[in-house]
Amino acid sequence: MHDLDLKTLRLFVAVCDGRSLRAAADREHIEPSAVSKRIAQLEAALGTPVLVRGRRGVAPTPAGLALLEHARSMLFTAERLRAEIAAFGRGVQGHVHLVASASAIAESLLDDVAAFMRAPEHRQIRVDIEERFSRDLVRDVADGRASLGVCWDSVEFAGLEHRPYREDDLALAVPAKHALAKRTRLRFEQTLGYEHVGLPPSTAVHTMLQRAAARVGKPLVYRAIVSSFDAALRVVAADLGISVIPREIARRYGRGGEVKVVTLTDPWAPRRFAVCWRREGALQPAARRLAEFLAARGAR
Repeated sequence: MHDLDLKTLRLFVAVCDGRSLRAAADREHIEPSAVSKRIAQLEAALGTPVLVRGRRGVAPTPAGLALLEHARSMLFTAERLRAEIAAFGRGVQGHVHLVASASAIAESLLDDVAAFMRAPEHRQIRVDIEERFSRDLVRDVADGRASLGVCWDSVEFAGLEHRPYREDDLALAVPAKHALAKRTRLRFEQTLGYEHVGLPPSTAVHTMLQRAAARVGKPLVYRAIVSSFDAALRVVAADLGISVIPREIARRYGRGGEVKVVTLTDPWAPRRFAVCWRREGALQPAARRLAEFLAARGAR
């Protein structure tokens, strides 16, 4: 099969959107016959029909529907590439696609990225941040779908370069009137007689807590599974359970008095984040600057 050109894919999408060769021709400012020829060449290259013609216009075949999904994605990527390259002509120095775990985003990462972008020498650098589970984050960076990743350093980095970032420690968030609210320090094992509020099984924290419970031979019983630490704290504040939460997040939420933060003395409670990337030579200057900046913040 010959390479698919973007012009033909754009015409194909226009035909599907307008359900008409003529509508696509008008939209792209060419003759309908030229659109028909392009579609015929596309079908010949693919070896299968992508459109079915009827009295009410045209519609994609099953193969055409699959092509339509990929064509939209390819056109979006091409437009984004064009815009980014054109931005260099206006003095923009680069674009960094950063993926990060929920813990990193909820704590200091957003403030650190904001500080990076406020620096005069970085004002022309754009940073996109997307949340990912740690294992998906590592895969995105390894496959080149993201420039940098920030996650807990206990994950398997699978050959990625990585540097220490910031530290935090996990603590126990309990309702203000809970039986454990008068404690200042305890072991995780001592919480297992109470119902917990946790994150989904795909998160690193969930896996770690399940292993910790298994080591002492006690079940970890969940009253609720929620999508974020913020949601977990709201459930705790409603007196529906206790939750293992990064201390800084729990402390911010607990200022209203609904939640008490109790120190966990387990050796796994302190933890460190890391910033990771594929390899030094693969980083664009903007991504390298951000990686160095984040590593420096962690070294403070």
